Amino acid sequence: MRTFTYLLVLILVSLIGKIAAAETWNFEDTKIGELPAGWITTKTGEGPGSVWKILEDPSAPTGPKVLAQTSPDGPNPLFNLCLCTTTKYADLDMKISLKPREGKLDQGGGPVWRCQDKDNYYVARLNPLENDFRLFHVVKGKRTLLTKPVQVQEPAGQWHTIRIMHVGSHITCYLNDKKLIEHDDDTLRDAGMIGLWTKADAVTSFDAVTVTAPK
Repeated sequence: MRTFTYLLVLILVSLIGKIAAAETWNFEDTKIGELPAGWITTKTGEGPGSVWKILEDPSAPTGPKVLAQTSPDGPNPLFNLCLCTTTKYADLDMKISLKPREGKLDQGGGPVWRCQDKDNYYVARLNPLENDFRLFHVVKGKRTLLTKPVQVQEPAGQWHTIRIMHVGSHITCYLNDKKLIEHDDDTLRDAGMIGLWTKADAVTSFDAVTVTAPK
């Protein structure tokens, strides 16, 4: 009986530890028009754009407030970034919801992780304009495609989910709960910030950002 109780305690402690390791942002405690505490905006490249703020969207998964990239003025080479400066992860299990809204040059976006600064990070992105899902790393401001694009039919104007599992050098990417990309890359090994990303004039809303350090 004591052995059973001891094992049960160990299981509960393990579960509590996993729960405690998760960080979640639903942006409901931030005022409309502002940035969440601990988040900053920046950009890879030069030009106008990367204007992030809290907006109201009743269709959002976890409440009416969302974090959105709102500028339609970004030039084609520009990457819009919003980074959470309080995070530092190497291995992670990260999930976000995104709603592509507008964009003539580009649409959609996705999560950023192992971000060292505005010029060095991983990013996975959905683009309804091109009907594809891609995995990149950005090193010294240069974006490199790591696998062949995966063709998808996921329309703008709807909510989608992207999940990233990155352990060691192994990266697994899910779109709407479907595993679409697996790849090994050890270019960026150090722990870094997580964040959100769009390209050029892509106006996109984000919600339900969750990240956990795998045990």
